[in-house]
Amino acid sequence: MSYLARKGPAVYSALGKWAYNMAGFNQYGLHRDDCLYENEDVKEAIRRLPEKLKDERNFRITRALHLSMTKTILPKEQWTKYEEDTKYLEPYLQEVIRERDEKVKWESNK
Repeated sequence: MSYLARKGPAVYSALGKWAYNMAGFNQYGLHRDDCLYENEDVKEAIRRLPEKLKDERNFRITRALHLSMTKTILPKEQWTKYEEDTKYLEPYLQEVIRERDEKVKWESNK
């Protein structure tokens, strides 16, 4: 199965862009998917990521932690842009949720 990450928001809006920029994670170079609460589904989706994506994610998170500890942010040209934020985890997460739902459904039919 091939996974295709969605780039940018599904619907562009001024309010969405404002909220994205106000969240602040983009000032550290993070993507939206880097900031998801790591429940069991998200942990499994992260485990399924290809090594290259895992390494990129770990680099962004480590850099963000370093920036936070030094109380600095990236230069504005290095911020993650609203239009370019890649939802790299989304296809893996959807698959994990679909499998979990299928498992629950299967077990309830026994």
